[in-house]
This record gives sequence, structure tokens and C-alpha cells, in this order.
Amino acid sequence: MVIGLDVYNNKAQCGVCHTLQAAGSAGNIGPNLDQLKPSMPKIIYTVTNGIGVMQAWEYILTDEEIEAVAYYVFSSTNK
Repeated sequence: MVIGLDVYNNKAQCGVCHTLQAAGSAGNIGPNLDQLKPSMPKIIYTVTNGIGVMQAWEYILTDEEIEAVAYYVFSSTNK
């Protein structure tokens, strides 16, 4: 969880675009992740390949970082 939070808040700065209460982010460019409650496969696919205006992170983040941020978002939104 620590790696996922670090990727979300620092390395990828997901909160600039996304709202996620657990991370204290309130971005409104991309979907509100608390409301969307995306599945692990959807998060991994989207972070890896990008979607819409969101860039692909495949060559920026490691596979471990992508899986960690996906797990963090999934576990934070599916309680």
C-alpha cells in the first residue's frame, strides 16, 4: 500500500486529475475514483495504456509500480 500511495501522490501525481478520498486528492479532470470504483484489471489496463486525455504510464512506471497503484486505488475504493 505504501508504494501505491507514493506512486499515486508523488511519482504519477494521479491526484492532479483524480479524486480519491484515501489519498486526499480532489482533482476533477479525470473520473472520481471513489465513485467509479474501478476493478483491478481496469486500473492496470488504464494506467498502462492510457485512456482519453490520460497518458500511458507503461514506460514511465515499472510493472511493480503499476500493480501497486492499482491495488492502492482498488483497495481504497472497494471497502
